[in-house]
Amino acid sequence: MLEQGNISIHTENIFPIIKKSLYSDHQIFLRELVSNGVDAIQKLNMVSRAGEYNGEIGEPEITISIDKDNKTLSITDNGIGMTAEEVKKYINQVAFSSAEEFIHKYEGKADQPIIGHFGLGFYSSFMVAKQVQIDTLSYKEGAQAVRWTCDGSPKFILDESQRTSHGTTIILTLEGEEEEFLEPARIRNLVKTYCDFMPVPIKMDGETLNKQKAAWRDSPSSLTKEDYLEFYRYLYPFQEEPLLWVHLNTDYPFVINGILYFPKMRPDVDVTKGQIKLFCNQVFVSDNCEEIIPQFLMPMRGVIDSTDIPLNVSRSALQGDRTIKRIGDYIAKKVGDRLKELYRDDREQYIKIWKDLGTFVKFGVLNDDKFKKQVEDIIVFRTTAKLEAAAAVEVQTAEDDAWQDATSANSINLPYITLKEYLERNKERHENKVFYSTDEASQYTYIELHKNQGLEVLFMDSFIDTHFINFLEQEYRDVKFTRVDSDLDNTLLEDKTGEIVDPTTNKTKGEVIKELFEKALNKPKLNIRTESLKSDDPQGTPPAMVLLPEFLRRMREMTAMMQQQTTEFPEEHILLVNTAHPLIQNLINLNQGTIIHGDGVSHTSQLVTIICQHVYDLALMSQKGFNAEGMKSFVERSNDVLTKLTEQASK
Repeated sequence: MLEQGNISIHTENIFPIIKKSLYSDHQIFLRELVSNGVDAIQKLNMVSRAGEYNGEIGEPEITISIDKDNKTLSITDNGIGMTAEEVKKYINQVAFSSAEEFIHKYEGKADQPIIGHFGLGFYSSFMVAKQVQIDTLSYKEGAQAVRWTCDGSPKFILDESQRTSHGTTIILTLEGEEEEFLEPARIRNLVKTYCDFMPVPIKMDGETLNKQKAAWRDSPSSLTKEDYLEFYRYLYPFQEEPLLWVHLNTDYPFVINGILYFPKMRPDVDVTKGQIKLFCNQVFVSDNCEEIIPQFLMPMRGVIDSTDIPLNVSRSALQGDRTIKRIGDYIAKKVGDRLKELYRDDREQYIKIWKDLGTFVKFGVLNDDKFKKQVEDIIVFRTTAKLEAAAAVEVQTAEDDAWQDATSANSINLPYITLKEYLERNKERHENKVFYSTDEASQYTYIELHKNQGLEVLFMDSFIDTHFINFLEQEYRDVKFTRVDSDLDNTLLEDKTGEIVDPTTNKTKGEVIKELFEKALNKPKLNIRTESLKSDDPQGTPPAMVLLPEFLRRMREMTAMMQQQTTEFPEEHILLVNTAHPLIQNLINLNQGTIIHGDGVSHTSQLVTIICQHVYDLALMSQKGFNAEGMKSFVERSNDVLTKLTEQASK
């Protein structure tokens, strides 16, 4: 026996360590021990390159062995090994990281960085083992192989070993409740999870378990588009192809490497939950980087690898860490640069992916002033205007996965423009006014009305646009944003100044129509307006439209959001009746031809009332859905109208 003694536990410069409580997750022990083995191999490469070792290095590898009979799990490396003195220094003196000392000595001479910034990783083995042995032989000439044995108490035994090859084997005799780690499938899964990208082959039963190649460590210039896509498919199998990616690669003022992908947004994607994998020197650390990357980039996927991110501190400490803040700013800037590059070099592709990309960009603009300044000029909106210079939007077909021009009968080929382009192009027709739509389907009538009079409409129809419009109004204080269904611009209306007054009633046509609708609907809070809509084809315009004033609508939406309620349709709204529509003209004629029958009932008057109600219902449908009772009433009135009209026609 070479020595028997007690382990020296130092408390300075370490986080508290208690046996069985080093990490919250016991399975992490395998990551730590394999990481140490990779470190040992990298160290041997370093001393060999430095001319301090002239022997055979051999093919680097980590070997994992399972002995179910003896309930042992062994991890073997063919790295630098340790002498008895080094074992006493690095193992017995807990909290002294050999990797830290080694880095200082061989700084600048490493092809691969040393992983071992975990310091106490070796002691994670005691979370699963009732006894741990280290069988090791140093690369140094004339070194004696030694075996260190400890049962988890402060006592250890250091003895000579019969080992003949340089390197180290850690032998864990597992606790009874930890025998799951004797199952090969469990080990394979852990290696794939934590050690997949470690730069050394990890083998078990002759099979290499890890991928080894970490694409984010390569130079961006050495990777092709297919390389990036293949890496994404590997990380996220069975997912749609990403929209684009950003390669992170810097060593000043901090070290960070990585590849981040913009995924195609799906309804089931939780944009508040991070899916970026955090690594430290190719060692998997965590499945999320919520405290590291800006919140608006949370839906991104990919890998961040950095030695400058503290691994063993609380989340609150991470959030207040200055380096973490600078790393987050760097990532946001790189994302902004990539977006500007794509907008500048391939606007067609930029527009093609904007529907998904826009959510990221707008959310970032709302939450990050620096990012806002980067991208504010490349925010685009779909528009109703047809521009010869605009790039055609394309869609992906399911059959051959190829991109085709979206000009089929089932798609709309509309260009995208920036807000500045919109304002510049329309300054003569309607200076500093923006007409926008939030729902193309329900607001179709209003959109067509604007289009037919040459007014361009922007589509602001993503879920984030409700907030984004408020932001735009702060940025463009002299610009008025008007939703197409909030009010009608004078450009859409005929001039009322020459409206004729009927001498028999002393009322204009508009006043007569207003009275008809007020009587038929009997809604005191409903504001009825009569206007003649401009059109070359009055039949093609709506007979009536429901308008919700912009300010009042937004106030209701904001109140509902603050109270976490759904926005109820307001009783106070505007019904604009189009006096130029033939249906409304016919209503006047019907009303003038009213004949009172012997029973005191005018069937024509009843028909006028029902038609007014029906016109209102049709106008209301673009603003709100009917509940069960409302739909029942609508169907009954529709049937009643048709019945009475057929009666009239059959006379």
